[in-house]
Amino acid sequence: MSGHSKWSTIKRKKGAKDAQRSRIWSRQIREITIAAREGGGDPNTNARLRTAILAAQGSNMPKDTMERAVKRGTGELEGVIYEEIEYEGYGPGGVAVLVETQTDNRNRMAAEIRHVFARYGGKLGGAGSVAFLFSRVGQIVLDAGRCDMDTAMEAAIDAGAQDVTDGEGEIVVTTAQDALQQVAQALQSAGLPVVSAEVARVASTAVRVTGKDAESLLKLINALDELDDVANVSANFDVDDAELKALNESL
Repeated sequence: MSGHSKWSTIKRKKGAKDAQRSRIWSRQIREITIAAREGGGDPNTNARLRTAILAAQGSNMPKDTMERAVKRGTGELEGVIYEEIEYEGYGPGGVAVLVETQTDNRNRMAAEIRHVFARYGGKLGGAGSVAFLFSRVGQIVLDAGRCDMDTAMEAAIDAGAQDVTDGEGEIVVTTAQDALQQVAQALQSAGLPVVSAEVARVASTAVRVTGKDAESLLKLINALDELDDVANVSANFDVDDAELKALNESL
């Protein structure tokens, strides 16, 4: 399983807690607002907004909360203007780290990112230093407790998915970026339990890390992910599953 998939699994498990759910909703509200601002408030003609709403539905966000976020994006309600900025750098062991942010204060965000990288043995890089390692794909997560692998695979392949993998308590369906909505809607129509659907950044290569480097790397990614204005963190690490589980439980 790729570093992105491993880290996404950890985040979803952490997200079961109320405090984590509040943070997830805040990020999803920002994404809905930005998507509506850039492409309009109609999800039928705005693919990014459709994806954002689907993700919010997967985390059980109330409908009226989503509607208010759309109206803030279209200007029908007053709201903060967010700027999307990416930061690139390296973590312990030479792992490439890509941080996507949505912020209303560029200077504060840059200072916070720089501080976290320095604290946990990482180093910020320049624009383009690691982004080329990551491609965009669609990732749909199904609840493995409410559907079986064979059924999921058959429905996903029929809908045009590229790959289906069985993870810890979940089934991950990978699609081309522009096919995400089509496949997600097909899976929902087939009655499958869609937990989330997102455009993910997946690395073309992976860096194996162990021991202290792995521990420091997980602390770095955790700290970045806990910053309020960070939307997504992607990294091209490969850590043994047993070691990763032990590290995650200790952090």
